[in-house]
Amino acid sequence: MRVLHTGDWHVGRSLRGRDRTAEIGRALDEILSIVRSEGVHLILVAGDVFDSPNPSAEAEAVVYDFFRRTGELGVPSVIIAGNHDSAARLDGISGLLKSVNAHATGRVRAAKEGGVLHLQAGGAPVAVAALPFLSERRLVKAAQLLTADVASWRQTYQQGMAFFTDLLSKSFDASSVNLFMLHATLEGAKPSGSEHQFYLTNAYTIDPASLPAGAQYIAVGHLHRNQQLRDIPPVHYSGSIVQLDFGEAGETKVVKLVEVTPRKPAVVHDLPLTLETPLRVVRTSLGGLDRALESERAFPGYLKVVVRLDIPQPFLKDRVMQQYPNVIAFDPEMTKATVELSERVDADVRPLEAFISYYRERRNATPEPAVIAAFRELYRETRGEELPDSDPPPVPPEVSTGETRPRRSGRARLKKTSAGDGLGLDTPGEGLPDAAEDGLEEVDVSF
Repeated sequence: MRVLHTGDWHVGRSLRGRDRTAEIGRALDEILSIVRSEGVHLILVAGDVFDSPNPSAEAEAVVYDFFRRTGELGVPSVIIAGNHDSAARLDGISGLLKSVNAHATGRVRAAKEGGVLHLQAGGAPVAVAALPFLSERRLVKAAQLLTADVASWRQTYQQGMAFFTDLLSKSFDASSVNLFMLHATLEGAKPSGSEHQFYLTNAYTIDPASLPAGAQYIAVGHLHRNQQLRDIPPVHYSGSIVQLDFGEAGETKVVKLVEVTPRKPAVVHDLPLTLETPLRVVRTSLGGLDRALESERAFPGYLKVVVRLDIPQPFLKDRVMQQYPNVIAFDPEMTKATVELSERVDADVRPLEAFISYYRERRNATPEPAVIAAFRELYRETRGEELPDSDPPPVPPEVSTGETRPRRSGRARLKKTSAGDGLGLDTPGEGLPDAAEDGLEEVDVSF
């Protein structure tokens, strides 16, 4: 029997405002081609089918069309919910998916109620124990539903998961191919850095030794890095099918082709996938920045730039991202000297100077007297004292002062958040939203 293990599709994912749905759909097209060319008999999808519990219609169309086509090929699929999926949503669509021979499990079920699926694939019987993602809260609730003997294990995540793996694996039969699939973090596994960090903590890890020894192959989802955790039985993460974030830059993406027969160990092959939009991190100094980016102009994917800086460069990010369109992320890496300088500047900063510098950076213009008056009023209101006078900072060379803007009289509108942690300054004609629309308090300052 030839089994294809995949997962962590995250259909509907965006990266820095760029929708990856179509790209992930084309990766699924490639997986479908592998199913045909390799003569796959069964597909295992180990969770995180979608990137969100409420996926877009476009994301749903990509996923369900994939299973429609595998159904037309006569290849059954087994799908479990991951932490990004809605378990209820996946269970809700499971009846329709069965019509194309795709079997979805959103919530944990008892073996006889769909927790273990008994199928025919490749002319042989196969049992697939399906264990979707369980949070600690859901773990206890599921245990109460499946057995009254909750007191037999202490309510820790590891022991609870061991309870469920043992419960499901009791339905294995030596005469069939026995497969186990779950969505979880295993001890010793290496994340890519783009996963949900909360579910990677020690409280949510599982000891691989607690997984059922009677399984001939254990398919795991959740971590995006392709990796093997054990040899006997083979325990594998297939990883994601595209590089979802820059934590995955440089990683090869694969699906697992598993050859297995009853009573014999599985043989696992990694089949690499094409990367349509690869990700790369460029690390450089300020002096070598342009040279490094010029050499990456032909790179077919997206770049993240990490620049070592000795002094702050407030306008550098905008220049880089305008000049190099494939740069979508920019991170300054401050040296120790930069941090110390910033601390000294913060200690000596004058509020009015800081505000004028910020205004110039954001709007490429010097604030008018009405705006400064509004800032003074806000300072007086929040600090209970008058704003100290100071000379405005010099205009940076990036700000054009060739055009003289006419001075306007009237009223400035000052807006502050109810938490007092931000402000907006609106003079007539600036085009900022009304306070009633953006949920901010409004204070009128006449001058």
